[in-house]
Amino acid sequence: MAELQVKGLAELHKVLQSLPEELEKKVLRNALRAGANEFKKAAQAKVPVKSGALRKSIRVKTSARKGRYRIKATIVAGNAEAYYAHMVEFGTAAHRIRPKGKKSLFFAGIARTAVEHPGAEQRPFMRPALDSASQAAVQATADYIRNRLAKERAKFEAGAALHEVD
Repeated sequence: MAELQVKGLAELHKVLQSLPEELEKKVLRNALRAGANEFKKAAQAKVPVKSGALRKSIRVKTSARKGRYRIKATIVAGNAEAYYAHMVEFGTAAHRIRPKGKKSLFFAGIARTAVEHPGAEQRPFMRPALDSASQAAVQATADYIRNRLAKERAKFEAGAALHEVD
């Protein structure tokens, strides 16, 4: 029986062991980001625009925790400038506005101890974006995974070719 000597098996084993974690952290996280960006685009197209601050505040956040399948993407609307995102999406009930730390409010030169606000009508943009962009998001996620796995496979095959029998 002929003896076969293969170099680089330890490195190959290491690559194979790290591949699922790498796929989870990089491929799946970025795939979710690609899908979530479809929702982001739809939400930005549907949001009512006055100053543009709310539209600019819509963003995608991803996170990954240790372990398999603990990756998530979140679409967020609102920031310090556009603090009212939830009020636009869900509306507000009629309410009384009182001064904080002062004795009165001033509107048009008139001092008042409180003002009755009639409330604001809801103008949803996030939920309609979710409804309209779900198919595009699934497609974008699948496309990203398909393309990235092809690249990972090519890298793997190139690495395996380097470690073939001398």
